[in-house]
Amino acid sequence: MAALICHENAGKWLSWRHSPTGSETAEKIPPMPPQESLKKHEFVTGMRDTLPLLLGALPFGLIYGAIAASSGLSMAAAMAMSAFVFAGASQFIAVGLVAAQTPVAIIVLTTLIVNLRHLLYSATLLPYLKDLPQKWRIPLAFWLTDETFAVTVHRFQRNDASAYKHWYQLGSSMAMYLNWQLWCFLGLVLGNRIPDAQSWGLDVAMPVTFIGMIIPFVKTLPMAVCVLTAGAASLLTLTLPYKLGIVVAAFAGIASGLLAQRLVDVRREASQR
Repeated sequence: MAALICHENAGKWLSWRHSPTGSETAEKIPPMPPQESLKKHEFVTGMRDTLPLLLGALPFGLIYGAIAASSGLSMAAAMAMSAFVFAGASQFIAVGLVAAQTPVAIIVLTTLIVNLRHLLYSATLLPYLKDLPQKWRIPLAFWLTDETFAVTVHRFQRNDASAYKHWYQLGSSMAMYLNWQLWCFLGLVLGNRIPDAQSWGLDVAMPVTFIGMIIPFVKTLPMAVCVLTAGAASLLTLTLPYKLGIVVAAFAGIASGLLAQRLVDVRREASQR
């Protein structure tokens, strides 16, 4: 509606001034171009839709800051990791490995494996973003998180003619990025005042957040099989080194989902004969 109003009033100006006689005369001020209005709408909506997921980062940001403060990292180094790595699980692992004086190669390998799931996210979003220039795709890839993917893929899958859905993803990304920096900073500042933060049980917030993000996607039997298989595989492979269980669970879920989809298609074809 706002875009239609802007379009209908393009070229018009609207403001008022008082004349010496007390009458009001219309003056011209430029309206917002329709495309700028649509971009702003997508950006703000992306931020708004991400708000319910922001609290999930609160305990992890605080705990990360507290652990980083006690592991010997300076505040500048810890905040630099938060700003330039921007990956909660990888930051947790890296801080722990740094504190244990683990070789750099092992740290890089472990964090790489943990973040391999982002390849699946990127592959899913590629059909919607492939026509964007690199100046858009590179920062969107950097800011892509589990939460942003969850809300953004729903936006891209809606059947409407908006040409600015990437602004929606940008809005979601900015909300998550700024939120993460805030909680990490507070964790660093309050680190010495949070005794044994890991024993508080706050890490339950992340599994609950992920469950909430996954449920809207479970609409078919193959998807349910995929989710249940991946969940079971992640529990069975929990003790694998270097977090390899994440990769195993992902591929197990994909394989079972594809197999279930194939069986559903075969049964459907058989019933139509």
